[in-house]
Amino acid sequence: MSLSKQTRQSTAMLTRLSGWGRYPQYQSNIFTPISLTTCQSHLATHTMPLIAHGMGRSYGDSALAEYVINTQELDCLLDFDTHSGQLTCHAGVSLAALLAVFVPKGWFLPVTPGTQFVSIGGAIASDVHGKNHHQHGCFSEYIVSLELLLGDGSRLRCSRSEHPELFHATCGGMGLTGLIINATLQLTAIHSAYINQITYKAANLEEVLALFAEHHAATYSVAWIDCLANNEALGRSLLMLGEHAPEGELHTRHRSKLSIPMEMPKQLLNHYSIRAFNTFYYQRIRQQQSTQCIHYEPFFYPLDGILHWNRLYGRNGFIQYQFVIPQAAGMEGLRTILKRIARSGRGSFLAVLKAFGKANANLLSFPIEGYTLALDFKLAPGLLELLHELDAMVLDFGGRLYLAKDARMHETTFKRSYPQWERFQAVREQYGAIGHFASLQSQRLGLN
Repeated sequence: MSLSKQTRQSTAMLTRLSGWGRYPQYQSNIFTPISLTTCQSHLATHTMPLIAHGMGRSYGDSALAEYVINTQELDCLLDFDTHSGQLTCHAGVSLAALLAVFVPKGWFLPVTPGTQFVSIGGAIASDVHGKNHHQHGCFSEYIVSLELLLGDGSRLRCSRSEHPELFHATCGGMGLTGLIINATLQLTAIHSAYINQITYKAANLEEVLALFAEHHAATYSVAWIDCLANNEALGRSLLMLGEHAPEGELHTRHRSKLSIPMEMPKQLLNHYSIRAFNTFYYQRIRQQQSTQCIHYEPFFYPLDGILHWNRLYGRNGFIQYQFVIPQAAGMEGLRTILKRIARSGRGSFLAVLKAFGKANANLLSFPIEGYTLALDFKLAPGLLELLHELDAMVLDFGGRLYLAKDARMHETTFKRSYPQWERFQAVREQYGAIGHFASLQSQRLGLN
């Protein structure tokens, strides 16, 4: 289970914990500090390696360990400059809470992932990206500074000018350099809570990549792909472009949400049901081009409207597999990988394609200039073998996997595709993080 309100407390509690994909699950001792002082005291006296855990939306084991600090009670807004849009807050503040306060005031997140149920600390540690990476880069591009608790319990502020090596290791560093406690970030001004959306229907992979190139200047772009389509229809897609509406109401939505009350039977998701869904989803758009004005929530966070949607994949959970390959290898690489997935019959409701802009200076940040594809796979016999096959293809095309989604990558795959891992380890050693901060993922990837 993921952390819930009921598990929050200031004493350690043994709980079975998982990421959003519900694989793997692990017995963790969870400490939930109610203040920075108690958090600092705990870190100064704790002798075993631990990892921060925010809202539990990383998919795999990057926020799992024998000892975990839950940061959800560290959720104060500390300062806001109404002229510049710079906000300082605790790392446990969620994007949803931040939007609820600042959208009515005409401010928005400059970069947001596909869910608003992510903490600021988690967004920094994963250096999340959004539908505008090709234009605006990762979340860290808008972090002015941040403050860490180091392994000895001391506090240290870092930025691009103060301890820059620690800043670039922490942004995208999966919580392995220290505990992020505060951050100052730059918000972006908006005049409406609505998005002007244009949807293009692409008959295959060639068409959708051509549309990405043609509309490179669009602020937001994302494509849903039918990953079971084959032959001439391989990669058929719906490409959505978005721009903030120039005027309109500034409000969040307070509509009731659907909820998945229990794990669905494993027979529910199979080759036939996914193929039927994908065909319906693609065919529901009749026109080659359509426009509409929609609220920002369904545009940026379509799955947030279904609470506990991860239960759709049944008791064993699922793996979200997200990779990026360089632009030069885009067509051949995506075609090769999509063919293999279609041949396997392991379809995905969620298959999302985005274009990335240039990489940043962070040592373990995921994006490189090219194309990224994310797919959900129900955990079932034979899946891990297929994903190992896909790993080899991704590496051959010069790509890599997203650490925030990872639950099973081999150490050799990681070290080959993240060439700055040794610099990352050197920074961790310099600031005393090795031996103090570790996760199941870091142990699996050889970051000890």
